[in-house]
Amino acid sequence: MALFNLTLSPALPSSRRRRPDGWLLLVLALAVLAMAPILAVLGVALQPSGDLWAHLFDTLLGRYALVSAQLCLLVGAGVLVVGVGTAWLVTTCRFPGRGVLEWALLLPLAMPAYLAAYAYTDLLEYAGPLQTMLREAFGWGRADYWFPEVRSMGGAALFMTLVLYPYVYLLTRAAFLEQSAALLEAARSMGRGPWRVFLTVALPLARPAIVVGVLLALMETLNDFGTVDYFAVPTFTVGIYRVWFGMGNVTGAAQLASGLVAVVVALIWLERRARRNRRFGSGESRGQPFSRIILRGPRAWLALLACAAPVLLGFAVPAAVLLHSALGRWSAVDGAQLGLLTLNSLMVSTLVAVVCLAVGVMLAYGHRLRPRPLVAVSVRLASLGYAMPGAVLAIGVIIPAAWLDARVIAWVEAATGHKLPLLLSGTLAALVFACAVRFLPLAEGAIASGLTKITPRMDDAARSLGESAAGALRRVHLPLLRGSALTAVLLVFVDCMKELPMTLILRPFNFSTLATHVYEYASSEMFRDAAPAALAIVVAGLLPVILLSREIARPRTGFRQGRDGHAPPTGEETQWYAQ
Repeated sequence: MALFNLTLSPALPSSRRRRPDGWLLLVLALAVLAMAPILAVLGVALQPSGDLWAHLFDTLLGRYALVSAQLCLLVGAGVLVVGVGTAWLVTTCRFPGRGVLEWALLLPLAMPAYLAAYAYTDLLEYAGPLQTMLREAFGWGRADYWFPEVRSMGGAALFMTLVLYPYVYLLTRAAFLEQSAALLEAARSMGRGPWRVFLTVALPLARPAIVVGVLLALMETLNDFGTVDYFAVPTFTVGIYRVWFGMGNVTGAAQLASGLVAVVVALIWLERRARRNRRFGSGESRGQPFSRIILRGPRAWLALLACAAPVLLGFAVPAAVLLHSALGRWSAVDGAQLGLLTLNSLMVSTLVAVVCLAVGVMLAYGHRLRPRPLVAVSVRLASLGYAMPGAVLAIGVIIPAAWLDARVIAWVEAATGHKLPLLLSGTLAALVFACAVRFLPLAEGAIASGLTKITPRMDDAARSLGESAAGALRRVHLPLLRGSALTAVLLVFVDCMKELPMTLILRPFNFSTLATHVYEYASSEMFRDAAPAALAIVVAGLLPVILLSREIARPRTGFRQGRDGHAPPTGEETQWYAQ
């Protein structure tokens, strides 16, 4: 019997080793699918485009690059100052209104940059209410006073800064909350004031979070189309759109898109290389929370103004303009059309959120089960979509979709004699796929963050009780990931409601969303007629942002208590953006 056991025991593991690894194959397949649009863009860009590239190089390419770089520098500097400054004030100081502003500073996330640009243009242009009031009050004529030009590079940078700074604020605030109280108190005990502690200790330690937040804001800047097109600021995204639809040259558009992809990847690589082999941790646990700096008198009101101004300018003022314009046009609103537009936007955003959540769970859980370099690299590559502007992904989706449609239709027609309609190109599936590729990193990162809080002992216990990996995910991990899943769905839903470039390019025929409807009216200088639809975008994104911001500010049981009884988010909860 012993000999019988010895001869059979090696055979069983051998047969198991030959069995394909389902989770590994699943992660690799999803990664390849997510990378397909980018690979398609690079493949088309290698094809000859005639003399178009030489023409662009001699005329517009340098301008596209220079304007994009200038816009990124202005927006990067703006979100850096506003995001880091407000995060430091609400984290380390005590002043009137701090508790409300701590979560209210995230409200501009619900305001798309192009809606803020439309609203401020309506408010500040020559025929707008502000300049009209000034002329009537002082009796001025057109040549009697100077007023800054709203539709300009500076205007675009300002409005983008006002709605994109929450990316920096959210990550920087979490980084400040995670810093060691003992280290900061030691710096104070050595005679350094709050300003020097901030510059020499807190700011360097928070550098990774700050850089990631600024990079996210810059990626959104490069992705923007509505604002720069409305203000006639010729960025790379506008150039891609013009070459594709204005000149009808897909190859030239793909070549421009490839250049933009190279710039984004180079920025990420340079940032990671700059902090290679450097440590930014304090090397000790936080321990007891350090006491807040109590501000009184003028300093308290200055801090209140500094934190309230971004909320007012980035959300309250444009929302008030939209509300006023919507009420003025409410009697002429086509309720059926507005309802259809809202339903279309909610349907696309919900589908994308569900797809991203499902794929994000599979990628994050597959990485947890198979922590191999190949899996880690595959998940990183699958997360590259968020760094790509929407116009780039639209090109990458429509090219393989058109190729696949042509092959399938030709095969069916040869086999049956019947010609099929388009299966992917110009359909809702192509739009949902493109949005899912771009917003997948938000969902995967949130789920991966939640999985880090679940001890591997739970996996071992579930497997020892006979559960498979899929069963452990369904019965153990998913119930514990409800908070992370909600965060993932909210983030994807809000961003998808605001998405414009991909929707403009990939939407089906005779299919419009709230964003495309507002853009079409604004492009025709009829923004006020689209104000109800614009307000609907803000309202639809406002509730998820409020839920997300209140979740950040509320106390959590079972976590380390921070200042004012609030549990500071851990590094895993926020640093997943860096993936």
